[in-house]
Amino acid sequence: MSTRNRILIVEDDTDTLEMLSTYFQAQGYDIVTAVMGEDALEICQEALPDLIIQDIRLPDINGYEVCRRLRRNLRTSQIPVIFLTELKDRGDRIAGLKLGAVDYITKPFDMQELRLRVRNALRRAGYESLVNPVTGLPDTKVIDERLKSLLGRKDWAVLYIGLANIEAFNDAYGFVAGDDALRAVGLIISNVADEAGSLNDFVGHISKSEFLLLTMPDKVEVLRDRIIDRLARAIRYFYPIKDREQVETVAQQERPKPAPVPALTVEIGVVTGATAPFTSVREVKRAARDARVPVVS
Repeated sequence: MSTRNRILIVEDDTDTLEMLSTYFQAQGYDIVTAVMGEDALEICQEALPDLIIQDIRLPDINGYEVCRRLRRNLRTSQIPVIFLTELKDRGDRIAGLKLGAVDYITKPFDMQELRLRVRNALRRAGYESLVNPVTGLPDTKVIDERLKSLLGRKDWAVLYIGLANIEAFNDAYGFVAGDDALRAVGLIISNVADEAGSLNDFVGHISKSEFLLLTMPDKVEVLRDRIIDRLARAIRYFYPIKDREQVETVAQQERPKPAPVPALTVEIGVVTGATAPFTSVREVKRAARDARVPVVS
C-alpha cells in the first residue's frame, strides 16, 4: 500500500489539469483528477484524498457547492480543500474560506508557492488529525488511547455529550454558526471540568457533534448537573437574535412547542468502570452513546 499523500485535482481546463497533475506527480504525490464537481464528490466517497485542489468554476456544480457537500458528510468533512481559481474578488475569497477551505489561491499562480502551500496544508492536516479542527480538543485517536488505558479498571466515569440536530442548524444558519455552537459547547465542558472536576480529567471531541469528558466516579454527578445548567442558559445564544425568542429550554416548559427554527438538543450519557466489564474502547463508546438522554433543548 502506498504511503504517499493522495491529491485530488478538480479542474475543467485540460491544460491546467495536465500541468498540475504532471507537476505534483513529479513531487512524489499520488494524483487523482476530475473535471466535474459531481465526479469529485464520487471519488471522495470511494477513497478519501489527503487534500483537494479545485477550481470554483466547473461545468456542472461550482466549487463552493462541492466544498459545501464535503463538509456536510462526516466521512469527507475533514479533507483539506485549496481553491485555485481566477475569481479574485474579496467576496469570493471570503465565501471560500467560510466554507472551510484551508487556502484560496488566484490564477495566475506561482507553482513553487502552490507546492509549498500544499505541503503546509498536509502538515497541518497531519497534526490536526490529533485534534478537532473546530474546537481544538483532542480527537478520536487521543480519546481512544485514554480509554484504552482504563480498560480493566473501575475508577473512572465517562460523560458522553452530544449536540443533536446540528446538521439542520447548519443548513439554516450556515457552517460558521454551527462551528461557533460546537466551540461554545466544547468550551463550556472544558471550563466545567477545570472548575469542578478531578486533576486528571480529560475532555475530547469524539465526532462532529459529540464530546467526551473522562473523570472520576465521585465527580460525574456534579459535572453532569453543572454542564446541563451552563448549556441550558447558553443554548439560546447559539441562534441569531431574531430566532432566540423561539428557543426555550426544557426547564422552562414541560412540553416544548414545535418551533420553526431547527431545535438543538443536548444529550448526555454516563457510564463508569463499574457499569460493565468493558473489554474494548468500542464497548465503552457504545454504552455511553446508548445511555444518552435529552437534557437541554
